[in-house]
Amino acid sequence: MTNPPPVKPVNRSPLPDRIFGWVALSAALLTLGLLFGILVSLVIGAWPAISKYGLSFLTRSVWDPVQNEYGGLVMIYGTLATSFIALLIAVPVSFGIALFLTELSPAWLKRPLGTAIELLAAVPSIVYGMWGLLVFGPILATYVQQPLQNMFSDVPYVGALFSGPPVGIGILSAGIILAIMIIPFIASVMRDVFEVTPVLLKESAYALGATTSEVVYKVVLPYTKAGVMGGIMLGLGRALGETMAVTFVIGNFNQLDSLSLFQAANSITSALANEFAEAGEGLHQASLIYLGLVLFFITFVVLSLSKILLSQLQKNEGTKT
Repeated sequence: MTNPPPVKPVNRSPLPDRIFGWVALSAALLTLGLLFGILVSLVIGAWPAISKYGLSFLTRSVWDPVQNEYGGLVMIYGTLATSFIALLIAVPVSFGIALFLTELSPAWLKRPLGTAIELLAAVPSIVYGMWGLLVFGPILATYVQQPLQNMFSDVPYVGALFSGPPVGIGILSAGIILAIMIIPFIASVMRDVFEVTPVLLKESAYALGATTSEVVYKVVLPYTKAGVMGGIMLGLGRALGETMAVTFVIGNFNQLDSLSLFQAANSITSALANEFAEAGEGLHQASLIYLGLVLFFITFVVLSLSKILLSQLQKNEGTKT
């Protein structure tokens, strides 16, 4: 019996691996460089407003181009309020859609319904804005805002949330339109991450007598929480940065008379869209760029908090018995 000939080792040059490593490192450094460049350009453009107002710009509610006095409180409040309302509506709805598509939907309905949900993401934002202004706004005013005012007008504190003229535009309307816009993104991500849960884990839970809700909350969600959090952050990023749809329905009012959900307000993106083209060089333009810088930091803080929350969830994994 003859021995097989020895296998000669393949001598591979390390050069391709080095080139690949350099290309990957260059891409990462380019991304960081672009991010740093955007930040520096925003700071330089906003410097006249920063030097005049400092951090008090964040608490000033005056926005008067005639008197050349500016403050970003109304826009910051409008951005945060509409995004919070959008998430408050979109996250439960998206979770229900993803749960139905992955656990409860019959096979014949799963594909067409999933495709229909994804097609909503392809609708241009300006179409959502026009629909919100011309169709949804009057319906909201007649069938939601007026009944809410009649129901809670005499309730202390709660009635203040529903005060003001029910005209169908304002913070609530903008928040609902944003929710409709971000539902396809969050639902699609949640559905995809729910589907990667190993079937063996779910079948084992069902075999032990677990109900569908118990499988979702004790098996699927712990396994996919990183993806779920990523989907929610994707939707929040879309809500924070949305421009045209919000511009149509928020009212573009630069005063904060009350904290009513029916109050016409403004957001950072709508203020930039409405005024930047007509803003002259000087304090007005610098204040608008300052708003863009504030939006940059809001997004950064939100993403950082989500990373911290996710790391805490992973850290606490396995500590419960």
